[in-house]
Amino acid sequence: LLACIGLYGVISYDVTRRRRDIGIRLALGATRSIVLGGVLRQAATIVVAGLTMGLIGAWFTSQLVEGFLFGLTARDPYMLGVAVLTLTTTAMLAGYLPAKRAAQVDPATTLRTE
Repeated sequence: LLACIGLYGVISYDVTRRRRDIGIRLALGATRSIVLGGVLRQAATIVVAGLTMGLIGAWFTSQLVEGFLFGLTARDPYMLGVAVLTLTTTAMLAGYLPAKRAAQVDPATTLRTE
């Protein structure tokens, strides 16, 4: 839960910070679906890099934490799959929701405010 909250906050902040960039792209003729696709592609790149490093780290440190897990093995594929699915879903929502709000704003208004 803590990882999901942190991941959501970081990706959501990054997309909100790019609001002016999104406004410029919309003003230059990009469609809303292209903008959303670009934001989700960037979020997916961050998530894939983070999950890859996290899974490699989990694999190598699994023997250290095996004593803390009761009834589970450290390399349980089901639990790793649940963690990957949960973090990926959180990251995609964190990218989609702010990008959707930013893409619905009038580009002229976005450019004038900043």
